[in-house]
Amino acid sequence: MTARAAERLAGRPRGGRPQPGPVRLCRLGDTDCAATWREMQRFTAARDAATPDELWLTSHPPVFTLGLAGRPEHLLRDIGVPLLKIDRGGQITYHGPGQAVAYLLLDLARRGLGVRELVFRVEQAVIELLAGCGLRGERRAGAPGVYVAGAKIAALGLRVKNGCCYHGVALNVDMDLAPWAAINPCGYAGMPVTQLRELGAGLDWQSAGELLLERLKWQIEK
Repeated sequence: MTARAAERLAGRPRGGRPQPGPVRLCRLGDTDCAATWREMQRFTAARDAATPDELWLTSHPPVFTLGLAGRPEHLLRDIGVPLLKIDRGGQITYHGPGQAVAYLLLDLARRGLGVRELVFRVEQAVIELLAGCGLRGERRAGAPGVYVAGAKIAALGLRVKNGCCYHGVALNVDMDLAPWAAINPCGYAGMPVTQLRELGAGLDWQSAGELLLERLKWQIEK
């Protein structure tokens, strides 16, 4: 028996389906977006009913990502940033240094969570983080994510497969916002984008990411 198999069996209650258990927090540092996406796919394909849920915190080099139903015309011009077509929902967004990205690798069926409820909880985690910085975060009907005074500060996109999800939420912390002008953010022409630094919160992406992990974990486990 492998160590991983033994670990899974140790958490399996006798005569019943495993309980969700605590969410594991994984701090990956800076990672390549495409490689991390492929690893999320592998993790999700290999998991079983006893695999612990995980949250991955990372930041990526500059990259535009386009969701499954994404329209390529939302990339307005080529500025030398690569475009990666991936399998989450949503349109086009930007990842770059200084942005905290939290990926949610969860067994939604085991936790009794629907997609709408999960989106609400993820948004609430960001809203609570912003409140701790003295900022008011808001939702926007029909446009998942979190906004401050109408400007988007956090983008959200998920993929659900066999009752399990991956992908997650990206929070703008202390980054170069210029590349956002080359796209229609999340498919909305002229949508303003902001970040914690512009709003007076003196955090780096790792510090903000730790706060994000803490609040996501609480929202998921409650």
